[in-house]
Amino acid sequence: MENTITNREAEPVAESNDLSLVLTPLEDLRGFLFHHLGRLLLFLITSSSVIAVFLIFFFVIREAMPFIKEHDLIKFLTSKQWYPEADTPKFGALSMIVGSAYVTVASLIFAVPVGILAAVFLSDIVSFRIREIVKPVIEILAAIPSVAYGFFAVLVLAPWLQNKFGFTTGTNALNASIILSIMALPTIISVAEDSISTVGRELREASYGLGATRFETIFKVVLPTAHSGIIAAVILGMMRAIGETMVVWMASGNAAQIPAPWWNLSQSVRTMTASIAGEMGETVKGSDHYYSLFATGVLLLILIFTLNLISEYFLVSAKKKLGKI
Repeated sequence: MENTITNREAEPVAESNDLSLVLTPLEDLRGFLFHHLGRLLLFLITSSSVIAVFLIFFFVIREAMPFIKEHDLIKFLTSKQWYPEADTPKFGALSMIVGSAYVTVASLIFAVPVGILAAVFLSDIVSFRIREIVKPVIEILAAIPSVAYGFFAVLVLAPWLQNKFGFTTGTNALNASIILSIMALPTIISVAEDSISTVGRELREASYGLGATRFETIFKVVLPTAHSGIIAAVILGMMRAIGETMVVWMASGNAAQIPAPWWNLSQSVRTMTASIAGEMGETVKGSDHYYSLFATGVLLLILIFTLNLISEYFLVSAKKKLGKI
């Protein structure tokens, strides 16, 4: 009987000895190669977006260099005269720069208060069940094609502005600003709501414990604590407005002028993106007009890249304050 038990106990030991923990040189080499090849593959996939960004910068700057070398950049940035096809071509981008600033700032005036209040509503006022319904609906706005917004601006909003307020034209800076504010709302609301939601319950409960009302808690405790994330949300919304092409091309009127008086948004303007989109297909490759559009693109890239760095700075600041870094 004892011999039978001993044999039964010895069988698993014998089987386990067949699974050797010592790798052969070939298995060791194969594991080493798979490990490092996998790391290399993941590195290439991760860095592909960075490489694409650098290639875009390289291409745009290379195409703009002939214009930068042959023309006065100060005059290019300060002149309002844009007549690239005239007998004596004039390349002044100031009116386009101002036009981009007009529609961007005006759209933020409409979008920022609505976006921040909507973010507060979703994070601190409405129930979780309703929030899960409302937030996806807001984010659907980002999925609507920009050309659909453009058709709405031209066919619906432009006639309404012209008939309601007596504007000479409905395709103007105000029209483009209103549509851009709607397009920027999903970005502002989503990022601001995430930043406000990450403010811990401890701060809210401490504020309530000291006798503060909900209004005081939100506007004197929660929003100041989440201000870095809210600033980042505003900057990302600004980038959305600056980089938009189709809507401003269709709704702004495309007049290369600076409104006079400066606050008159009922006049038509032209943005940098609309000029590039509208004129690139009609220019002769290798002409000064062709290179000037790439110079405008370099200016636009620098502006958006700078705003992106600023937004990243505020996002990192917000995470540090909330103890996530």
